[in-house]
Amino acid sequence: MKKKILLAIFILLIIALGGFAWLYVDFIKYIQRPAGADSIQKIVLINQGDNFKKITSRLNQAGIITHPFKFRLYARLKKYDHRIKAGEYAFSTGMSPAQILAVLVSGRVRLYRLTVPEGLTLDQIASLVADKGLCGTAEFLKLTGSAAFAEKLDIPAACLEGYLFPDTYFFPKNVTAREIITRMHAGFRAVFTQQWKQRAVKMGLSVHQTVTLASIIEKETGAAFERPLISSVFHNRLKKGMRLESDPTVIYGIKNFDGNITRKHLAAKTPYNTYQIKGLPPGPIANPGAEALKAALFPADTKFLFFVARKDRTHQFSTNLKDHRRAVRKYQMKR
Repeated sequence: MKKKILLAIFILLIIALGGFAWLYVDFIKYIQRPAGADSIQKIVLINQGDNFKKITSRLNQAGIITHPFKFRLYARLKKYDHRIKAGEYAFSTGMSPAQILAVLVSGRVRLYRLTVPEGLTLDQIASLVADKGLCGTAEFLKLTGSAAFAEKLDIPAACLEGYLFPDTYFFPKNVTAREIITRMHAGFRAVFTQQWKQRAVKMGLSVHQTVTLASIIEKETGAAFERPLISSVFHNRLKKGMRLESDPTVIYGIKNFDGNITRKHLAAKTPYNTYQIKGLPPGPIANPGAEALKAALFPADTKFLFFVARKDRTHQFSTNLKDHRRAVRKYQMKR
């Protein structure tokens, strides 16, 4: 009798161990097995404060995982269930539970590409950011127009015009306007080095004046190689006490500009109308790139005082008014 009992216990132990072994193997397979045979991308939003059960349910509903209980068990065994980071994630049905959990813990959220070309104004950048769905224009412009925020960033101006660096950035969906602006200004700081600040002093310019001049160069340039030549024209005019007479500065000072600059616009007395004021305008008229900033500090060595646009976006440069008028007749008046 005793032997039969021992045999029964032994058999039960074997069955139990076999069962545990099967569960263990199944669990290991589950961790490595994707939810689907195809790799279909699914977007899942994890909100701040979501508990892990809710997160697991959302992943299951999206078809990213199967067997939510097993997923939660795996996360608890790894002690990852309280380390999930909020954000918008791009998952694939071809990812295993182990890969999915690793992404959630690392916070590798979906990033949106934001490419800001050289020469855009704050208004234009705000529209670009809003079009990407990153933040609203009003929020962006309120912060970039804040003198207090500019002071926090150590910007020598009342707003951030000119100090947001044109580049390609990648931001998560839940990024704030402050984070976007701070990142773009960090790009400017990285480019405008201490050596460039010293060069500005040598040129008799402050950082703000340099950025202002660079923004005008940026807006006037159609062909990249001409930036140092255009810079030389403005430097030469400033040295001679001549007005800069730059159309882009006039346009910047016009509210609701319709794209057609007139004699009335050129005669209007605004702080940015360089046909009417001497020297540089009070601040940048756009956000210049690295090459425009460099051109402002390192102009070509010329005696040019004028330039006029050709049809191919390049310019005809002149050292005197007579030659300039002849170029205007040739390229602008079609004579």
